[in-house]
Amino acid sequence: MNDYPARHMTREEVLEEAYKRGFEYERDFGNCCQCTTAAVAELFGLDPGLVKTGHLFSAGFGSCGRGTCGALSGAALVISSRHGRERSEFPSYTDDGGRSILIELQKKYEDTFGSIICQDVQRKVMGRSYNLLDPEDRQRFLDAGGHVDKCTHVVGTTARWLAEVLWDEEQPQD
Repeated sequence: MNDYPARHMTREEVLEEAYKRGFEYERDFGNCCQCTTAAVAELFGLDPGLVKTGHLFSAGFGSCGRGTCGALSGAALVISSRHGRERSEFPSYTDDGGRSILIELQKKYEDTFGSIICQDVQRKVMGRSYNLLDPEDRQRFLDAGGHVDKCTHVVGTTARWLAEVLWDEEQPQD
């Protein structure tokens, strides 16, 4: 098995580091899906290609705001990369493939942020939603702290929860 930073940390250190990286990446670089994915991929030695794959899943799918929050989409990408069906398995179908893990994470996400839909999450954490495809409204989003303490917290929290899932999966079962 490859060596990766999380192997040399305690569970709490991993969770704190996942939050910190997710928060900072969203603050410094934007793209909730990529930042969530990068935070945990680095900690757990996952395929860095997952980060690129998540590029267009940000801000509710292509920045439209009407789809699933990119942070949660990033979590789905990571979970799917570990549990999803391989091409060689196409003749068969699995009812789970990580779905049960994602459903648990989605419930926690909805309980905390009120919805999985980007615009709804923006309303919950920012008091209103923004059209990130409109340059003026995007600037209002930025001025309201979208990349200072709002979406940054959403990404950090989601990265933490995802790191918790990955950590718990890797621990020996008694």
